[in-house]
Amino acid sequence: MNSPKIQKPEIIDQAYKRIENYINNTPLLYSEILNKLMSSNVYFKMDAMQKTGSFKLRGVLNSLLTLKEIRQMPKKIVSYSTGNHALAMAYAAKLFDIHARVYLPANVSSIKKHTARYYEAEVIEVETRAQAEELALQDKKKGFYYLHPSDNDEIIAGAGTMCYEALKTMQNYTITKPDAIFASCGGGGLLAGTYLAKELLSPYSQVIGVEPQLANDAYKSLRANKIIRFSNSPKTIADGLRTLSISLRTFHYLKKLDGFYLLDEDSIYRWTAWIMQTTKVICEPSAAICMAAASNWLKAHGPEKTVLILISGGNIDPAIYLDLFQRSYLEKLPYLQ
Repeated sequence: MNSPKIQKPEIIDQAYKRIENYINNTPLLYSEILNKLMSSNVYFKMDAMQKTGSFKLRGVLNSLLTLKEIRQMPKKIVSYSTGNHALAMAYAAKLFDIHARVYLPANVSSIKKHTARYYEAEVIEVETRAQAEELALQDKKKGFYYLHPSDNDEIIAGAGTMCYEALKTMQNYTITKPDAIFASCGGGGLLAGTYLAKELLSPYSQVIGVEPQLANDAYKSLRANKIIRFSNSPKTIADGLRTLSISLRTFHYLKKLDGFYLLDEDSIYRWTAWIMQTTKVICEPSAAICMAAASNWLKAHGPEKTVLILISGGNIDPAIYLDLFQRSYLEKLPYLQ
């Protein structure tokens, strides 16, 4: 079996043309207050406002529509998820009248489980992420089409349309191309697609990966030059980043990144609150972590930069949302120090 390779950037444009009539062209937002505090221009690409509430729909649609083009649309699909991939599969399956089965570990937020069921997916709850992965693979042997959350070229290309769309918007409004683009890392699919998108439209922009300190398998893998896998799901508030490992496919892309940041839980909490306060859009901790990293990057690289933050999802657990605003995160302005 050949090792997966980095794809040509043109697949992002092809993916976008394939899915654009099925998705929201999500807004590019900024906050004057935040820009003043950061002494830079910070833009948020808001896929928290995507159908299903995250970027994951882009990859699932691209994968299924690619199969439809070659008349191989499956009758039933299966995968595992920390939540948002499940929602995307459920929505797309309902759209194309196919059956979706998703395995969700116990630590997936209740709102994501309920929404997947609302879209009429078959949701099977299991104890651990490892169990979810194994059961999905078993169903692949039984005739299900296995739609991996990130280890798939069509999923990666679809994920890359989020950054592609943002860069196109910046181009249309003559906004300066970003000095740096920040995306979080779960399985690595979003970062892989983001790398391809910037190569296509803004090759001199840096792409920076971001992980929680408590879920740092990708960072460890890059340091060791081999894939490091957790045995259990990490206990981070950034629930969308509780993956056990990246794949060999996405590892190739991560090696191309210009930097990688690890963030503590307090920083993730703080920036989740601040992004929601300044943009008035609900933001998952798994996405807000990117602004936490960007603030550190700006401290190191100085003022008057243009930064693009990929807000990948907005399906926040109600308990986390309540907890955020019972704390005092908004009492102190996030100045660069």
